[in-house]
Amino acid sequence: MKVLTADEMREVDRLTTERYGIPGLQLTEAAGIHVADACHNRISSATTKPRHIAVLCGKGNNGGDGLVAARHLQSLGANVKVYLFSEPRDLRGDAAINLQRWTATGNSVISITDESAWQTAWPEIAKTDILVDAIFGTGFRGVVTGVIAKAITAINRHSKNSTVARPALILAVDTPSGLPSDGQPAEGPVLYAHKTVTFTAPKPGQLISRDSAAVGILEVAGIGSPASLIEEIGRGPLRWLEPHEFTDLPLVRTIDSHKGLYGHALIVAGSLGKSGAAVMAGYAALRAGAGLVTVATPDVVLPIVASAHPEVMTEPLVATPQGTAAMQNLANQRFERIEEGKTVLALGPGLGLQPETQDFIRKVVTQTQLPLVLDADGLNAFAGNADSLCDRKTKFLAITPHPGEMARLLMRPTKDAQEDRVKTAQEAARRWNAHVILKGSHTIVASPDGLVFINSSGNPGLAKGGSGDVLTGVLAAMTGQFKTDDWVRVLALGVYLHGKAAEFATKNTDESGLLATEVATAIPHARHQLLLELQTRD
Repeated sequence: MKVLTADEMREVDRLTTERYGIPGLQLTEAAGIHVADACHNRISSATTKPRHIAVLCGKGNNGGDGLVAARHLQSLGANVKVYLFSEPRDLRGDAAINLQRWTATGNSVISITDESAWQTAWPEIAKTDILVDAIFGTGFRGVVTGVIAKAITAINRHSKNSTVARPALILAVDTPSGLPSDGQPAEGPVLYAHKTVTFTAPKPGQLISRDSAAVGILEVAGIGSPASLIEEIGRGPLRWLEPHEFTDLPLVRTIDSHKGLYGHALIVAGSLGKSGAAVMAGYAALRAGAGLVTVATPDVVLPIVASAHPEVMTEPLVATPQGTAAMQNLANQRFERIEEGKTVLALGPGLGLQPETQDFIRKVVTQTQLPLVLDADGLNAFAGNADSLCDRKTKFLAITPHPGEMARLLMRPTKDAQEDRVKTAQEAARRWNAHVILKGSHTIVASPDGLVFINSSGNPGLAKGGSGDVLTGVLAAMTGQFKTDDWVRVLALGVYLHGKAAEFATKNTDESGLLATEVATAIPHARHQLLLELQTRD
């Protein structure tokens, strides 16, 4: 799905009404219902039922969405209060109509137009179980000031930017108030939410801005605009990863399937003290659907790797005295024989920084003709000399740096590499003619031709050692199965499933204790869920 700017979103809304006869009031109603459903789902899943919901509304269309949500939440039995940062008489259009619908049933709004009114309202708002932010929407520009700025600051301080237990849910309507839609940094306070329900399509600021953490979990809700209209109006290179992106991939296996159809992944990984990286990458490749997996690892740790999962085949690498891969593995075509019959090569997890091993890595990258996924210590081998990545035989190179590794490859501070993550990934992809998976919150997948996918699946449980090793195995498996004709989308599928697996693995439990191997175990469940969504969507 394309990512839309605020202006593009307005055009989509306008054409939805003009071409397809769906009035704005109907779009607002659909938006409010989605918000109400998101809140109600939180109430339904809670052991102790939240009792009070505060809906904070502005005077624009976003406030209208909030008023619709309030009405539907009340009909579902919730105790709802509406706080309006405006005089009621100042509302216009659909917002005014929805205010009238709210008050027609005997409800009132608490108007907050100055600091005194805020101070009076705040103690009750602070005690609420669920807070709905419908103050400013995606049309917001400029800087939040005055009483609304004080309100946002107070809420963020109270919730510690949505990191303490209460409120149980802070839900932003369309976008967190104060967050610019088009990706520029916020100049004033931004309200931090646990979750944002945005409408029709995601916005750049929700995915790539320095303030995007304020969005929390992003849900994109369709409210009536056709998908074709989003594709028509969106002009930028950014696409958001969602199930429809993978419609044309052969996710359903034929009844006469055999292991030879789904690739033989060769994973070169591990060293003394880091055998787990090889174990996790190999296991993840199996769980992600590779037909065959061979892990090549230094002989001193091979027994550990071989005994971890009997389905993984192994090849011993000659070890240095430090227990890492030695240059001797390249003598007498030894490594070429290991590569024979393989479909894809993943190189780097846990190989170590020993100089001889780093030389070994550089030589393999230069010589291999297999599609190559380069990660971790494989990337460290090119720190300060990344342009030599262009001196290779393989046409297909994917690199998977985290921000620190990307900074070392580009020889610039991490802060600079993170300043504009999309630009950084695009620059690296063009410069090295490689596919770039820039890891982090909202991982970016960039192709050499300029296409960029942004992923929002996943959760903080992935902030754990081994998550990157699992991703490497998943990417190798995806490449083995779906090949390289549309490699950017194949790699994007791996990133998407990796995140979705983390979500699946932490259902009904806390994210902090998630293990990387549990993410790998959940990959088939994430793939099954994706297939069901594609089969049942309208």
